[in-house]
Amino acid sequence: LAGISAAIALKTRLKYDNFVIYEKANDVGGTWRDNTYPGCGSDVPVHWYSLSTDLNPDWSTYLAYQPEILDYWVNLWHKYKLEPHTKLGHLVQRAEWDAELQRYRLEIRIVATGETLKTEAEIIFHALGGFLHPFFPEDVRGIDTFGGHVWHSARWNHDVDLKGKRVGVIGNGCSACQLIPQIAQEASTTVVNFARTPQWYSPPEDMTYPGWVKWAFKRVPSIMRLYRYFLMAKSEFVYLIFRKQNRFMLWIMKKLLTAYIKETAPKEYLDHLIPEFPVGCKRIIVDHGYLKSLHQPNVTLRWDEIDSVVEEGIKLKTDEVVPLDVIIFGTGYSFKTAELTVRGSKGITYLEFMDQHGGAAAYLGTCVPGFPNLFHLLGPNVATGHASVVYSEEVQINYALEIIKEIVAGRAKSFEVSEEGCEEYDSWIQRRLEGSVWTECSSYYQIGKQKGTKNVAMFPGPAVLFWWKLRKPEWNKYKKLA
Repeated sequence: LAGISAAIALKTRLKYDNFVIYEKANDVGGTWRDNTYPGCGSDVPVHWYSLSTDLNPDWSTYLAYQPEILDYWVNLWHKYKLEPHTKLGHLVQRAEWDAELQRYRLEIRIVATGETLKTEAEIIFHALGGFLHPFFPEDVRGIDTFGGHVWHSARWNHDVDLKGKRVGVIGNGCSACQLIPQIAQEASTTVVNFARTPQWYSPPEDMTYPGWVKWAFKRVPSIMRLYRYFLMAKSEFVYLIFRKQNRFMLWIMKKLLTAYIKETAPKEYLDHLIPEFPVGCKRIIVDHGYLKSLHQPNVTLRWDEIDSVVEEGIKLKTDEVVPLDVIIFGTGYSFKTAELTVRGSKGITYLEFMDQHGGAAAYLGTCVPGFPNLFHLLGPNVATGHASVVYSEEVQINYALEIIKEIVAGRAKSFEVSEEGCEEYDSWIQRRLEGSVWTECSSYYQIGKQKGTKNVAMFPGPAVLFWWKLRKPEWNKYKKLA
């Protein structure tokens, strides 16, 4: 999505079309192309989870589902005639900065044939996203010994009919809680959900937009834009619960969500379902029927620790074996470095830079010292936990365009952010994070998903603060080669 967004901005704002999008897959769409599990959808209001330049009056629901979101992005790809700029089935494996040429040398593999191509680029948008590699817990051994079907929710197997099957779902995060109510609608499907950490659940927001609202949005676009601003303001209010000093708001939110869980879930599960960590420490799950599904006779929630996967199913630490036909991992993603190796002006790779700095770091989440003319979209500490990541990426792209303008106009060959600028910004980020609820539990926001390690995911402020910091470049933070 970030790559399409950057391409649209280059064409429309800079009137510049000398660019190529390299896409490993055979289709565009990113995470919404890859995730096709039942019930897959966004937990951010879709009029906010879309480009500000391309508002859509025809969204059918408040929180859109995967098919509609994918259609939106594919349609944008066609609308802006990005097909000629896109090389599908092309994986960029290496990018190395050539100081003499002031550009990157790229090595690209054609996925279908294995053939390697070489080319050059003055500027790179690093737009790989965070949800690339499905995560399988290392402590769940024996997956290969299972006699039935096994897959990750991010790689759904549509060839297997779950009717009459005994299905084990490992995990109780966002994807697991979306898919379980869907597959459990079939009474002959027996679902066992294996969980080990409680989550905070918020009531569903399942509003369908009536025809007259869509008509008003289409006829008077300013109404739709005002509505988007309203959704932004509403989400910004949610950020307040992420600050530890807002104890009263945290208490209120905890009371509300606890009451919702108690009202909705079966009583026998309540001792395990309600977390001890603060609301917002992990991503709050919008409940689309998960808690209600636990009342169904064909759904069971197990908190017993998993020992291993065996041929018959899942073996628990108690030595009990739960017989299964299908195992589905709803265990999120591994945020390991992607296949792309980038080597910068100082001769080190980005991975080596991270090792030297105790984890991922980037000035404004976008630019890294030693890597000229390279812009990370959805880089370190860009996500917010409450706002639209599409908005955050737009902010980054608009910032990058201010720098790219200078290069395209011939006023500079390259810009490289200073080490001091990056360290100063990263220190500010980490200081502010100390006052957030995100330090109170283990989550994927942290290195190794371990409490107490560096938070490399979250921006410690409202979305409008992120926009303010990226509204224009501070040129004294950059080394410019004219």
